[in-house]
Amino acid sequence: MVGGSVTRSVLGIVLAGGEGKRLMPLTADRAKPAVPFGGPYRLIDFVLSNLVNAEIRKICVLTQYKSHSLDRHVTTTWRMSTLLGNYVTPVPAQQRLGPRWYTGSADAIYQSLNLVYDEDPEYIAVFGADHVYRMDPAQMIEQHVFSGAGVTVAGIRVPRHEATAFGVIKTAEDGRTISEFLEKPADPPGVPDDPNVAYASMGNYVFTTKTLLDALRLDAEDPASAHDMGGNIIPMLVGKGEAAVYDFSDNEVPGATDRDRGYWRDVGTLDSYYEAHRDLASVHPIFNLYNRDWPILTSMPQLPPAKFALTGRAIESIVSAGCIVTGEVRDSVLSPGVLVGAKAEVSESVLLNGVVIGEGAIVRNAILDKNVVVPPGARIGVDGDLDRHNYRVSEGGVVVLGKGQPVIV
Repeated sequence: MVGGSVTRSVLGIVLAGGEGKRLMPLTADRAKPAVPFGGPYRLIDFVLSNLVNAEIRKICVLTQYKSHSLDRHVTTTWRMSTLLGNYVTPVPAQQRLGPRWYTGSADAIYQSLNLVYDEDPEYIAVFGADHVYRMDPAQMIEQHVFSGAGVTVAGIRVPRHEATAFGVIKTAEDGRTISEFLEKPADPPGVPDDPNVAYASMGNYVFTTKTLLDALRLDAEDPASAHDMGGNIIPMLVGKGEAAVYDFSDNEVPGATDRDRGYWRDVGTLDSYYEAHRDLASVHPIFNLYNRDWPILTSMPQLPPAKFALTGRAIESIVSAGCIVTGEVRDSVLSPGVLVGAKAEVSESVLLNGVVIGEGAIVRNAILDKNVVVPPGARIGVDGDLDRHNYRVSEGGVVVLGKGQPVIV
């Protein structure tokens, strides 16, 4: 890990302004980074935990769409020591350059450059807000400082046939310098030491401050630009020979197991969000929430411990505080305050805060958002045609109900 003297010269900027349209209806009333995940957490807790664990503790979270719950979560949960000058602060669109919203992720930073001028950091870590993973960013910063690059882009090795869904990094023969940055290419280039895999961009960047400032100013003057970090800023710096890749497989996270080492998921769709929850729930999880050496941090709700009645049981499931289980739960994740009634069956499902499952109800292969009440005897995930008529059903067949949505009986 990089010494504290280096990480103290880093400003963290978290891009949290995305709409998350593909996660509707979960994003109908909240920003994508504020979507609950894994029980008590929000998606943004993963990137903030990684930065804070790496001793990067001056962090600005740039928000825009439906940001109230996200702003409240960041403000009430992520309180750093003001005695040491640390902070995590939400920054809404300030319209400092005129009456307009952010037009892209690069424009979001450009309109917020007062944050950079105030801190005057040597380096800036620009990270996305809606991925599920563990990473020690300090190791990436260490490589960036040593290499002298203008920007370092985190890349994860994925099978080439899967890389078509990502921004893909092509490197020069040295395996470090980025020679091309390709957006969802039909034929992704392999990495120099393994032609069967490609580097997919993780959306995490470390910049030398001057390099970022110069690039943002040039981009702001280009009327043809979409003002996007991955679409415009990184290709600009690639063209100048100033970009390098950081291989995520080199990252050593304290306490990681062989099974969850290198785990990273983009949960931008309902099916990927659902599958990432399935990764948590098994006895030997693909992503382990119980790593005490590199904890995922959040504010735990003030609720009593979970309780199981005489007939209640949960198998290969996560059950959060405040839950009362009288029926049977299998292969599922229960967020705080969920109630499962007698003789009810919940399987392969994700239940968010305050969901109530009535007596004898059946819920299968579903995502139920906050405060959904399933009446006694109701069926969700049992009859596919009926579910498609009444509810949102994902491409993968997951039944999704939005916040407080009525259940058709």
